[in-house]
Amino acid sequence: MPLIMRPAARDWTCEPAPDEVRAFHATLPGHAPTPLTELPALAVELGVARVFVKDESARLGLPAFKVLGASWAIHRILAAADGPLTLVTATDGNHGRAVARTARLLKHRAHVLVPQGVGPGAVDAIVAEGARVTRVEGPFDEAVRRAAAVADAPGAVLVQDTAWPGYEEIPGWIVEGYSTLFAEIGSQLAAKGVELPDLVAVPAGVGSLAQAAVTHYRSRRIPGPCLLSVEPEAASCVLASLTHGRSMSVTTGDTIMAGLNCGTPSSLAWPFLRDGLDAAVAVTDADSARAVHDLAALGVSSGPSGAASLAGIRAAVAQGLALEPGSTVVLLSTEGPTAT
Repeated sequence: MPLIMRPAARDWTCEPAPDEVRAFHATLPGHAPTPLTELPALAVELGVARVFVKDESARLGLPAFKVLGASWAIHRILAAADGPLTLVTATDGNHGRAVARTARLLKHRAHVLVPQGVGPGAVDAIVAEGARVTRVEGPFDEAVRRAAAVADAPGAVLVQDTAWPGYEEIPGWIVEGYSTLFAEIGSQLAAKGVELPDLVAVPAGVGSLAQAAVTHYRSRRIPGPCLLSVEPEAASCVLASLTHGRSMSVTTGDTIMAGLNCGTPSSLAWPFLRDGLDAAVAVTDADSARAVHDLAALGVSSGPSGAASLAGIRAAVAQGLALEPGSTVVLLSTEGPTAT
């Protein structure tokens, strides 16, 4: 599917994330803002003034941003809990490991269901956190359905990073958790003399991180940056939904962008994506692999899902997305090298 551009999104506004989220993360052992690395070579390639990469390859001891959402949601869950819990989730890798790590640190159990296509290295990393792991013979959406059924047991609670009607509170907390990432970007850019970026490229699976981006930049009551979502061609549910004007599921295929291999947008995210995204594009595995290589050559360790942001802006520019010469671009590299 081609690039979609939606200029009216720049004028849409929403309420901001709670202020206390970033303060909560600052209390966690080992907390520190992740780097915002400037890459002049990419600025030359794209014909813009500055390009920055938000490097999430080491976030609170884990190789992805996901622990921001998992830790905040579990904090909210445990505030109302009475006794030990089993935290249940489905995952393509990083979210499940984040839930398992947080459960272990807080002395609760975790049960993680993984769909087909998740490599043994990612599964081993979750098991090493002390979680029970169940493999599901099916795609991510099927693993989510199975996890929801498992979480119906007494003493269990579903900690899922996608929402559907009737299950939106906990996914909402997860999205709130991601707000710390964007607050950090704002502070880091300000320290480099940049008030706001002109474009932010966000890898999108079910759309929760993209929802957090929309929430951050569309709650400022002033025109914010162009927000570009990037997905694998093999799992482009956000792009398909925007194309048809309604949330819809797609049949997913195999992709090296395992963390983005999702077939249905989160019901909580969809209204934000529909109204607040400026553009959406899908990329091939070859595009992502090239971006992984190019980022590594520039000193940024990224996995295929994280490097999708660079692949996406390249694809968008090739399809007609115009960037002004004085622009500042931020690419979200959401994970480090993928365990296989």
